[in-house]
Amino acid sequence: MKIVLICLFCMLSVLAQLSSAQSATISVPEANPGRPTVSTPATLTPVGYLQFENGALFAEDSTEFSKRIGIGQVTKLSVLPRLELFLQSEPLAISQSKGQTAVHEGEVFVGVQSVLFVGDESRPTVSISYIRRVHTSVAPELDVGTFRQSTSILLSEDLHGFHFDMNGILAEQVQGAVRRAQFGQTLSISHSLGKFTISGEVWHFSQPFEKGNTVGNLWAASRALRKNLVVDAGFNRGLTKTSTRWEVFVGFTYLLPHRLWKVRPGFQP
Repeated sequence: MKIVLICLFCMLSVLAQLSSAQSATISVPEANPGRPTVSTPATLTPVGYLQFENGALFAEDSTEFSKRIGIGQVTKLSVLPRLELFLQSEPLAISQSKGQTAVHEGEVFVGVQSVLFVGDESRPTVSISYIRRVHTSVAPELDVGTFRQSTSILLSEDLHGFHFDMNGILAEQVQGAVRRAQFGQTLSISHSLGKFTISGEVWHFSQPFEKGNTVGNLWAASRALRKNLVVDAGFNRGLTKTSTRWEVFVGFTYLLPHRLWKVRPGFQP
């Protein structure tokens, strides 16, 4: 618990520095957070701007551990209006199992997401993504497990004041020389209440090597301190015997307020 408080204090300190350093006269686009839900939005980040999504997650009572703390980081960069590149990593994973504490670095993934259909008032935004693992870790995993590669179909839509994110996921899990297909589905619904956005989500993943299924119910609240700075917190409750029982998380999304390259005349981001 002390580690969680230390991580929270560090993140809040960083947020305070970022907020104070941000000039009110600088015009920057809005951040497009992919956290804290399991669902990933089909829409991309603003073209040419780096976006950082950072957070800490505390989990307990899972098949591979009794307690686990992980620090997650995702860096995103849209290089074209319909093409986004990202890097996902877990720099630190601390776990307890059978009275033993272990400290490891987590796994690292690279990915790409492309918009197939741009949404408007009458149709949703539809994207496809591909993720590949580039570094394997021995740290114990959450109930969803880990994968070598995955592809997803992503859909996002705004309807009657509510925002919907839906994902269909196909992943390849590997255990030794054995490979198995994993299937996942997520549905996240969010709605603004004053200065906050409340999100509720249900998700499901098959567990091919356990011959089971993990299902969870996630609730989170987020608030935009600035257009390019969003903080979030929430929890997830596992609903099956092979699900991680509880997960609590806190984090932030920060869009760097400086474009990495100049915009060509006539370019429409």
